[in-house]
Amino acid sequence: MTILRGILSLLVILFLIVAVLFVDFAYKTFSLRPRDVAADGIVVLAGGRGRVEEGLKLFREGKARWLFLIGVDPSVRKGDLFKERPGESLGERVVLEKASRNTLENAIYAREILVDKKIRSIRLITSRYHMKRATVIFRNTLPKDIAIYSHPVDSKNLRGEWWSHSGSFRLLFGEFYKYCMFRFFFLFASGELRPSVNSSSS
Repeated sequence: MTILRGILSLLVILFLIVAVLFVDFAYKTFSLRPRDVAADGIVVLAGGRGRVEEGLKLFREGKARWLFLIGVDPSVRKGDLFKERPGESLGERVVLEKASRNTLENAIYAREILVDKKIRSIRLITSRYHMKRATVIFRNTLPKDIAIYSHPVDSKNLRGEWWSHSGSFRLLFGEFYKYCMFRFFFLFASGELRPSVNSSSS
């Protein structure tokens, strides 16, 4: 019985720790606000509703010199997403990346493009629920001298009252789990994804 009580006590403690960390993750996810800063490039992780539209809007407002659309479906052409207006000459600074299929690949493929274009600061655009995981992956994949400014886009998939909406709760907890897995990985493999960048830029 003593052993059983000890196991139950340990499980309760672990549950409380996970609950506290999850609530903190949710709070910080909803606390994220876009910063009105100039950057060399806007990096949009395609796939979520409203992301590309937000990136295009900021690009046309002159918030960055380059627009990088990462993880675009291979069948999509630049003209399907960006239609040049009369008098514009922005199309040559819109870059589509079509090979990556998940967030880690997004960061790895984007890294090659950003280093090639000598980008030193980016606005990273993705859905709010995905922002913390995307940011930690990009921070541990890009060269350290590239500044990253988070720019979350709100989604109908995630409600503010996430605790009372099962779909929002599952979405948020799924992101929390993936975020923790990547934090754990980068804790023990810090810099593992950077060497090829350093060598290619030297």
